[in-house]
Amino acid sequence: MVKTIVNMENVSFHYGNRQALSKINFQINEGDFIGLVGPNGGGKTTLIKLILGLEKPSAGNLTLFGVPAQKYKQKSNIGYVSQKANTFNRGFPATVTEVVAMGLTAKLGYFKRVSKQVKVKVEEAIEQVGMSAYKNENIGNLSGGQQQRIFIARALVSKPKLLILDEPTVGVDAENVEKFFDLLHDLNKQNITLLLVTHDIGTMTHHASQVVCLNKTLHFHGNPSTFESLSKEQLSDFYGHPLNLVTHHH
Repeated sequence: MVKTIVNMENVSFHYGNRQALSKINFQINEGDFIGLVGPNGGGKTTLIKLILGLEKPSAGNLTLFGVPAQKYKQKSNIGYVSQKANTFNRGFPATVTEVVAMGLTAKLGYFKRVSKQVKVKVEEAIEQVGMSAYKNENIGNLSGGQQQRIFIARALVSKPKLLILDEPTVGVDAENVEKFFDLLHDLNKQNITLLLVTHDIGTMTHHASQVVCLNKTLHFHGNPSTFESLSKEQLSDFYGHPLNLVTHHH
């Protein structure tokens, strides 16, 4: 039986008088790899905030792992990797191991002595993203693609069942983007459910198992091939403005 991780029923959200989301009906099931696309200001960030518990729906019902979101306490089951490329301080004085260990501070509190059990979890997470050779390297010395792997490891160290990634390939070169998606497919095969926010429609349709297009309302939720078959006019209607599509060759 498929387990539902996120279930939204007629979920709406307002910032004051401004409506950000309107009557969203949406599910994320265990094992999904969902690509979330849509225009700036279309509500993608708001949707993530609702799932992370940073905001509460103005109307409708939201459950996480079958529990009403307001009552759900096992926050470590949901990992989050923010859009870091344009904001990360490359001079931050921390090793890869120290950065990944920060993913456990919410549960353990900041600590001076790291237990053997925590060290094992941190090393497992670093190995999971293929970065064991760099565990003692300063985070600032790594490339953009390598840094992003470490930020994923930081999210993975608490063993989440759902991993949310917000524009994770910003600032990553084309070659490393493909390697990055290989990593995501590996994680998905390890039964980690993925929700990836992106502006890159072309890349997403080649990698996600489902595509969701959001612009205040849910315009599309289905398989990538169906989304790819939509006309330019249909997509422009979803986005609310003319859309120029870039073709990706694989």
